[in-house]
Amino acid sequence: MSPHVLILGGTAEARALAGVLSARPGVRVTTSLAGRVARPGALDGDVRVGGFGGAEGLAGWLLREKVTALVDATHPFAESITANAARAAALTGVPAVVLRRPGWRPGPGDRWHPVPSLDAAADLLPRVGRRVFLTTGRLGLAAFAHLAALHFVVRSVDPPEPPLPPDTHVLLARGPFTVPGETALLREHRVDVLVTKDSGGAATAAKLTAARDLGLPVVVVGRPPLPEGVTAVPDVEGVLERLGLGGS
Repeated sequence: MSPHVLILGGTAEARALAGVLSARPGVRVTTSLAGRVARPGALDGDVRVGGFGGAEGLAGWLLREKVTALVDATHPFAESITANAARAAALTGVPAVVLRRPGWRPGPGDRWHPVPSLDAAADLLPRVGRRVFLTTGRLGLAAFAHLAALHFVVRSVDPPEPPLPPDTHVLLARGPFTVPGETALLREHRVDVLVTKDSGGAATAAKLTAARDLGLPVVVVGRPPLPEGVTAVPDVEGVLERLGLGGS
């Protein structure tokens, strides 16, 4: 049977993997997007948009479409999708691998405050700063909605939905971003604390360098743990090796 790889996508790594696999003769590639971003970039291979209906729905799709390998290349914070993918793979016996870019690590001069959740970040913020650059995406902003005494600059790809903090300025932008651009933004809005998820990767890392250069504290929300028994590989080459498809 010809290989059919389902990629649960939405990340730059998913796009790169789809490109590599689609270039291989005889390999069918389908990338599934959750549909949370209004204008996703172009992708090689087939594309489907929308959920599957939980782990059981995904398992049924894997069987119907004769999927031979499942790659979870979703955002490191897509906890429920990762759990459903692991469950679907167990139900069907389809080989699966999680592709996760490495997280960020603090360096000399960084003033990081690691926290385990958005709620923990909101609890800490009043003790760290008053003008917040919030870059955790448009979902989960309700965790900060009660912080009426703080000013927030919220950046996301698509407009965020309420509830939002009452004093919020929204910036719509898509990375990659540059250090000079991020530095100018922080200065323009007189930001005194940055909040970010540990997404990893280069596309949005410039804000960390800008914060370091300006001496600003950074509240870093840690990644949720992977499901029990699930491990991740950090790059496309690791996925190909895990699936027995050779190097890139």
